[in-house]
Amino acid sequence: MLIHSSGLSKVKDSVTKKILLGNEPKPELIAILAVYFVQGILGLARLAVSFFLKDELHLSPVEVSALLGIVALPWMIKPLFGFISDGLPIFGYRRRPYLVLSGILGSAAWVSLGTIVHSSWAATIAIALSSLSVAFSDVIVDSLVVERARVESQAKAGSLQSLCWGATALGGLITAYFSGLLLEYFTTRTVFLVTALFPLIISVVAWLISETRVNKDAPQHHQNHPLSIQTQLKQLRQAFTQKAIWLPTAFIFIWQSTPSGEAAFFYFFTNELHFKPEFLGRVHLVTSLASLIGIWIFQRFLKSVPFRVICGWSIVISALLRMTMLLLVTHTNRALGIDDQWFSLGDSLILAVMGQIAFMPVMVLAARICPLGIEATLFALLMSIFNLGGAISREFGALIMHWLGITETNFDTLWLLVIITNSIALLPLLFIHLLPNEEETEIPTFAANSINN
Repeated sequence: MLIHSSGLSKVKDSVTKKILLGNEPKPELIAILAVYFVQGILGLARLAVSFFLKDELHLSPVEVSALLGIVALPWMIKPLFGFISDGLPIFGYRRRPYLVLSGILGSAAWVSLGTIVHSSWAATIAIALSSLSVAFSDVIVDSLVVERARVESQAKAGSLQSLCWGATALGGLITAYFSGLLLEYFTTRTVFLVTALFPLIISVVAWLISETRVNKDAPQHHQNHPLSIQTQLKQLRQAFTQKAIWLPTAFIFIWQSTPSGEAAFFYFFTNELHFKPEFLGRVHLVTSLASLIGIWIFQRFLKSVPFRVICGWSIVISALLRMTMLLLVTHTNRALGIDDQWFSLGDSLILAVMGQIAFMPVMVLAARICPLGIEATLFALLMSIFNLGGAISREFGALIMHWLGITETNFDTLWLLVIITNSIALLPLLFIHLLPNEEETEIPTFAANSINN
């Protein structure tokens, strides 16, 4: 039986739209997804960075945790990038040129790590520049996503965010295992040089962005007239007078500021349990796959569940599950007949699923409260507050590690770190009322619209 070419084309389009969760497969969408995909791909160097700081620069867990807090600075000043993108167009364009420059900067940063970096301060600068590259490109594509999400129907609410985070998780999934496997055969510097190729993809796909040249002679409120910094600041002040914006933002900050012991656990895994890079890559593979599962669960079952319910249960369940780390730290798992590696894999899988489920509603909420004209700036501000909380979490964790006397070889009090960090992780439950309840779910969109009228 013959199928007409136009009919076949419709079938292909239908299948493609299903894969893209109902979004039209336009070149700009492909470019957006490619940028998020590269963010996931850059996880290829995550383990290499950790081993570089530990084995070549000989930094302690406290120093690594402090350094990671510092290099997160670009993610805390994302509003600045939003101001630049929205108010200072290059050759009349607000998005495309900045994506091109971000890709070039990221590639240069990874090349420097692979060649000329030989000290902790130089490593801090190079890693911070690579972070700057990703943060700036993230601001640009986030603004494009927000523009689309604001006009998204309720039936499709969260579909674009799910698709974008799915692209990031897919990129991480592809490179997760190789992030450890490559270190079994190549040096960390070789991995850095390989990683340097991927930011250039951002520079290439930037040309697929559909963008109209800004017109300074257009009326002040016309969409093609670049907003002045004064106008953007005024609109930001107006936005943050809305309870539907600043109350959830306060909760996100509190939630993310609880202390983390991640750096100590990395040293425990490598120095005490003697996990090889290949196995740690396998763990990253499992967590990337789990993130995709978490996104699917949210999109399929939870996208209409009130934010308070999802976040509240996520906090409780995640804290309880992380307490199981006590079994590994005290080697109780061995007495139970559970191998260290199998225990770590299972624990990472479950926690990654819960973490992604908790994160998705935050992204949906943040996107839907951004008013027209300053979408890049406000969304960047919300995410920078989110990332500031993450940096405080690392520095807070570093202080606790120092107080407990945890070093690259001393893990006697690591069990106490697990108890302290996970107990504090429950404190945000006291502020869960700051999130909108079921009746208030639509308020953020209304608030955003009221700012523009």
